Amino acid sequence: MSYDAGNRYASPAARAEVAIDEGLRRYMLRVYNYMAGGLTLTGLVAWLVSTRPEVIQAIYGTPLMWLVMLAPLGFVVFLSFRIDRMSLAAAQTTFWLYAGVMGLSLAWIFLAYTGVSVARVFFITAGAFAGLSLYGYTTRRDLTGIGSFLFMGLIGLIIASVVNIFIGSAGLQFAVSIIGVIVFTGLTAYDTQRIKELYLGPDSNEIAGKKSVMGALRLYLDFINLFLYLLQFMGQQRR
Repeated sequence: MSYDAGNRYASPAARAEVAIDEGLRRYMLRVYNYMAGGLTLTGLVAWLVSTRPEVIQAIYGTPLMWLVMLAPLGFVVFLSFRIDRMSLAAAQTTFWLYAGVMGLSLAWIFLAYTGVSVARVFFITAGAFAGLSLYGYTTRRDLTGIGSFLFMGLIGLIIASVVNIFIGSAGLQFAVSIIGVIVFTGLTAYDTQRIKELYLGPDSNEIAGKKSVMGALRLYLDFINLFLYLLQFMGQQRR
């Protein structure tokens, strides 16, 4: 009763602020639900494929491997540049297809690392991600400057990774892993703040849905990359 009375006599500005807060919470929850669903789909596909030797041979024993490895990048580029002209249903379908194809490309981790170490690194990543994302959501500090610095670090990381494909340096790979963890640790907080800032108030279901899909894609990429870099120097390889 007192709650209703308080809202009845609240100023229009106060009521609008409450409405925005509730809308923001629903929007962010939608982002996290998409991201969690994508990660679940990726993990299931990767595990299922890793248990089928004939599928592994068909993918990693043939040139199809390159298609499977590069396809996720194609989905990201396509979704990033086309989402404004896509329907919400098409954007959602593309996101789920991307998560599934990413599972195909990550099946190798269950062959290269023990299941226990994969699970351990996953939960470490989940805990770190939750804390970093919460920081990005709640902090009043503008992370734009940090984001620009991290983006430059990401470019350097990509270049170093490509170079190491040809030289195969264990030392460089270790350095890339550490830098990768640092970069995606920062990007998790930065991207969360940017996703939050995209919410300017109630949108149509179509617009809000597409914003949520793109936000989920950004956080999904942060999580997957943080997980992979942590796995490189914390995972226990099979012998």
